[in-house]
Amino acid sequence: MSELLNPVPDNPTNGDTGYNHATLLLLDPKQWLYVQRRYNLTSREREIAELICQGLRNGSIASHLRIRPGTVKTHTRNIYRKIRVKNKIAMLLEFVSASRELSPPVADSIPITD
Repeated sequence: MSELLNPVPDNPTNGDTGYNHATLLLLDPKQWLYVQRRYNLTSREREIAELICQGLRNGSIASHLRIRPGTVKTHTRNIYRKIRVKNKIAMLLEFVSASRELSPPVADSIPITD
């Protein structure tokens, strides 16, 4: 799930502020698979992690996946426990850092010649 194909409109009843979320592709599918395997995430945990990293809130994620917001919260807590972080920002940073292990930055692979 690298993109939110059918975005759910934001509304105050699901806890969102009302501004439209742009679809953000933080990691490519290969990197998400690596993160999923590295941290032993379930398919649903990975799916929720991707949506969180796109900037969606629990209410929007729940609506999109047709589950309850409490279920999203439970999955999120399980993800935090598995990757040993305490919040969404730390989770996002951990995933970006881990994905760099899979593919080093381009600048590191370009030889410098004089």
